[in-house]
Amino acid sequence: MTSIGLTTSGIPDSQSSDRSVAAAAAQARLMPPRGSFFPAEPTTLEETGLVPTDVEPLVLKLLLSSGPTVGRKIAEQVRLPFGLMNELLRSLRAQLLLTITNQGAMGDFEYDVTDDGRKRANWYAERCTYCGAAPVPLNAYITSVEAQSIRKVKVRATNVSRALADLVLSSATISQIGQALNAGRALLLYGAPGNGKTSIAERLVQALSPYLWIPRTITISGEIIRLFDPASHFEESFDAPSDKLMGSLRYDRRWVRIRRPMIVVGGELRLDQLEVARNPTTGILEAALQLKTNGGTLVVDDFGRQQCSTAELLNRWILPLEKGQDYLNLPSGQQVQMPFDQLLVFSTNLPPQKLVDEAFLRRIPYKIEVSDPTPAEFRSLVQQWCGRLDVEFQSSAVDYLLVKHYHEAKRPLRFSHARDLVQQVLGYCEFQELPSALTPQAFDAAAKNYFAGL
Repeated sequence: MTSIGLTTSGIPDSQSSDRSVAAAAAQARLMPPRGSFFPAEPTTLEETGLVPTDVEPLVLKLLLSSGPTVGRKIAEQVRLPFGLMNELLRSLRAQLLLTITNQGAMGDFEYDVTDDGRKRANWYAERCTYCGAAPVPLNAYITSVEAQSIRKVKVRATNVSRALADLVLSSATISQIGQALNAGRALLLYGAPGNGKTSIAERLVQALSPYLWIPRTITISGEIIRLFDPASHFEESFDAPSDKLMGSLRYDRRWVRIRRPMIVVGGELRLDQLEVARNPTTGILEAALQLKTNGGTLVVDDFGRQQCSTAELLNRWILPLEKGQDYLNLPSGQQVQMPFDQLLVFSTNLPPQKLVDEAFLRRIPYKIEVSDPTPAEFRSLVQQWCGRLDVEFQSSAVDYLLVKHYHEAKRPLRFSHARDLVQQVLGYCEFQELPSALTPQAFDAAAKNYFAGL
């Protein structure tokens, strides 16, 4: 297996010095006035960090599949400025790979591949069918992750309280969660089932700044990795700010602004999802799961019940958790260093000491027990759910429930019970054509259904 080494600028050693200079120019343009990360629109091919041979396959494969196409539509497809693409299209004509088939509007032309261009396009397509947005070099992606690092986000108590406002949690638990978020470090949520560990984990990203920029695709040694995944990422439109000092900012359309990602995986998680994978039909490389969540939250739910063993999963992540860097194996056999920059949340019903060894527990600095609710917290949650479901709250009926179906039954309280029992009461009342209200009779019916076998 070979490894791609990085120079001080983050560019693979195997790349040419010309490419290094071009990528450095692109990196410089990633930081706009006022210091925040912003992928400014490039004005030259050099500023993209690419070379003509990076864009040529996209153009030829596009024309191979779509037929004669005007230059502006080609530029739109590869998401590069038309003025920049004009130079490349002229170069491809000079190499007798393209020909003009018609006159377009406003100095544009309609292009098609020549016989030589078609042969080269077929050669490219046999290896990879991708012909979308031009990629972003690896070093530019690394720069973007560092600039938008989750560890640079300063989280305060108000942010966390707002994100968890619809959950009933003690101030001590909220404080623990907030400390983990502010540090941007991994955390373990553990405790009995039904107390909202997954609900907590899914809301943590809401305490962070809302948006970040990611490239649609990345190029590494000529290979294209698709990073933007509509199934995992939510694109947010960008309205460029305009003022007398900055004017109207135009962004590089190879990038997309998304909400900070939050991906939940459970027992279906496999080790191969943590590596870059090649689609055998299209030849396109798909980003590893942790790459898709850089800058956001990756929740491993039901930890300990994955298809891979706990030891295998821990061994895969032990160094990334320690160093903040991951080493991904490409299908070509190359290995590349990538940022590992997300809030990694493990959620489990199992005792931590029985699940992982001490060495791994040390690398999860925040371990938070999500305990059972107190009777007062349970009562408050029942009242909240009555309000949401338009069920009349009666305190005496809750007293009955707590004594009859919890204290006498020696049954522990769970946060999820409040929601589920109120829903059961509502269903009982609707079926019996009774007023929607908490009553001992309704709770008896709900408990008989809900607690059977428990």
